[in-house]
Amino acid sequence: MSEILSMRLAIVGCTGMVGRVMLDLIDQRDFPFTELILVASEKSVGKQIVFRNKPYSIVDIQQAVDLKPDLALFSAGGNISRQWANRFAQVGCRVIDNSSAWRMDSSKKLIVPEINGELLTSEDFIIANPNCSTIQLVMAISGLHKNYGIQRLIISTYQSVTGTGQKAVRQLQQEIDQQKVERIYPHPIHQNAIPQCDEFLDNGYTKEEMKMVNETHKILDDHSILITSTAVRIPVIGGHSESINIELKKEFKLSEAVKVISQTSGVLICDSPNLNQYPMPLTAHGNDFVHVGRIRRDFSRPNALNLWVVSDNLRKGAATNTIQIAETLIHKGILKCSELPVKS
Repeated sequence: MSEILSMRLAIVGCTGMVGRVMLDLIDQRDFPFTELILVASEKSVGKQIVFRNKPYSIVDIQQAVDLKPDLALFSAGGNISRQWANRFAQVGCRVIDNSSAWRMDSSKKLIVPEINGELLTSEDFIIANPNCSTIQLVMAISGLHKNYGIQRLIISTYQSVTGTGQKAVRQLQQEIDQQKVERIYPHPIHQNAIPQCDEFLDNGYTKEEMKMVNETHKILDDHSILITSTAVRIPVIGGHSESINIELKKEFKLSEAVKVISQTSGVLICDSPNLNQYPMPLTAHGNDFVHVGRIRRDFSRPNALNLWVVSDNLRKGAATNTIQIAETLIHKGILKCSELPVKS
């Protein structure tokens, strides 16, 4: 008899846009598993997904709990996460959740591995994945905060319809094709810009805008940073773009600031405006980098600069960051798979 490590991996929300990218990344990054459990809504139960030339039948979420996975990657919405994440944790399964359900829970870690992955411990059974717009924001600015301190952030986002899901992509395509439209947004999105991402709150901001404020404070562990944001949906597929104005606490040389930004793993500087080279959704689509360009001083304020930041919101903004959290758990020895005896 010999022994192998057993990794029972569940993907909750496997048929959604992020779930499908998770599966692609598990293949591309050769993420270890010995058993794959695919979970989706009742209407998909029993259907099959072919992964690495092997068919897998979709099961319901209770069946997945009963199978006692070692790791569950959630991307099925906040209601499902709130209802089921603890049930997985109770059977010894570690959960990495891509919804907003646990992000601001003080007992849960909100993790971008390159920035605060060191916070993860064996006590963490439910780990929150930040909002897509927040991830690319903090990836671009965390080095500046460590070196100079951030006084204030003003963020304007230009967000892909993929951030709303498959129905939003369908609305855009139907409008382009001049078909009968099943409208997900309150207005047409083709040839338009809608200054509303998610629902409006009593303070006049949307949930998306406040996510960026609150999550940035938590990830950077600094609630003194003054932050305001405006989130806009645009007819783009491939990535979110952000215009970021940063006021620093200390003086800086622009060349040194650029170097600091570039030193964060996963950040790619693309900043040759004379050659028309700068980040765009077209170039960010399908890769895991956070692309940063248009780096320049803000001459209207002391110690201030502007950035233009673009990233594929389905990858680093969601699925990739989730997989990276799982990889961090393995690397740190926190995610310990059960050992099963097998015949030689």
